[in-house]
Amino acid sequence: MSSDELTYLGVLLTSVPVGFLFKNGSPQVKQWGAAAVGVLLILLTCHIHILHSAVTILGTWLILKISPRSCHFMALGWTFTYLFFFRTVTYFGLPAPTPFTNAVQLLLTLKLVSLANEVQEFCRVKKQEVSSFSKPSVIGVIPNIPSLAEIFFYSYCYIGSMTGPFYRYKTYYDWLHQLDSLSIPSWKPLVSRLKPAPIFGLLFYTISLYFPLEYVKTDEFYECAFLYRLFYMVPVFFVFRMRFYIAWIFSECGCIAAAFGAYPVAAKSRSGGGPTVEYAPLERSADGTKVALEYDYETVKNIDCYGTDFCVKVKDGMRYWNMSVQWWLAQYIYKNSPVKSFVFGNAWTMLISAYWHGIHPGYYLSFLTIPLCLASEGAMETGLRRHLSDSGKLVFDWVHWFLKMRAYDYMCMGFVLLTFSDTVRYWRSIYFFVHVVAVVLFLAGRMLAMKTSRSSRSSREERVDIKQDNQL
Repeated sequence: MSSDELTYLGVLLTSVPVGFLFKNGSPQVKQWGAAAVGVLLILLTCHIHILHSAVTILGTWLILKISPRSCHFMALGWTFTYLFFFRTVTYFGLPAPTPFTNAVQLLLTLKLVSLANEVQEFCRVKKQEVSSFSKPSVIGVIPNIPSLAEIFFYSYCYIGSMTGPFYRYKTYYDWLHQLDSLSIPSWKPLVSRLKPAPIFGLLFYTISLYFPLEYVKTDEFYECAFLYRLFYMVPVFFVFRMRFYIAWIFSECGCIAAAFGAYPVAAKSRSGGGPTVEYAPLERSADGTKVALEYDYETVKNIDCYGTDFCVKVKDGMRYWNMSVQWWLAQYIYKNSPVKSFVFGNAWTMLISAYWHGIHPGYYLSFLTIPLCLASEGAMETGLRRHLSDSGKLVFDWVHWFLKMRAYDYMCMGFVLLTFSDTVRYWRSIYFFVHVVAVVLFLAGRMLAMKTSRSSRSSREERVDIKQDNQL
């Protein structure tokens, strides 16, 4: 492991015991203490570059003060513009930020865009309340517009500051004002969540020794047989998955230790978004005794390892991976796509996702391959799968799963190689395998759908003719 990876691991391991210290604290202790720990961690890992986050926060606060009723797109424009400056600071003679600063800036961008949306929604609800003389539904709506100090506390809260999960201001506010935190379980769900981590760690260490990424960048690698080059992307993506599985499991455990993001099961919470239905934080029986509630941590669940590895479709794989960020992209980017269509919406979302990750060409090459894969699997679903028998659908799904995993292997290479030349060199060496297969399957699916449509139309016309003959 590199020194940066060891530092990340140290931060994650530290967040778990620290969480137990804050679990039963007062709102003031949680607010000040969590922010103090966050600032300390950022100062230790980012040094002077913490100023980037401070400037981003101040700019967002000004937008919220000037135009709270229409601040979402302004905040999105501001934070994403600053991201570009942040990634090009060396061109302005400024020192390059540390990798930890990049992680902080990425998560902070999500938080501040979401906060602007929450403030805008708060203003909309208040306006509706005044005009209709009734109180509308307030699920997920913040109680007031936060002050500059409250925005700083939220932004620098140590929970998820470098690795995620992303969470809304409302989730943070609910944690500060959590009722009866002693009754919320932490140890049992934490131990349950940690169980697969040692296995993932062992697999990560072992496979990365035998299949180092750096080997792909050497001329020697491209002298190997085609099948070996094609196979090599499988262990590379496996190592990539294990690294993030471990990081996100520990980050979730940091939340669980602090009872952060814990809601009653009845709230039907979603990763990133929080509760989707109204719920009672405390319930009492007819005789006044407190009713024990069942809690979950779905709001801060960031990875479904089984779902990622064994779901059938490319689009489902996206939902199970980095789940809180996927919710953010769906809520704030896909739904606000300039053109309301499935294909363009996905392409637009992947473009924004690539930009959010960085300016390396490999991100764009990988993310913009996803819409092609989505179109391909949609065409095959319409043209072939829905017309198969149950046993045929089972075979189709197994083949689909295999191709889905190979597609993610392929796209991962762009994500880890980063440069245009290294990514294209590898993809060319395997003859752009996934791109070719996706195009072929897309065309085949469309042709099968057209053929089926013509057959169905012919059958309907024949039935009409027979009916008319019978009437005559």
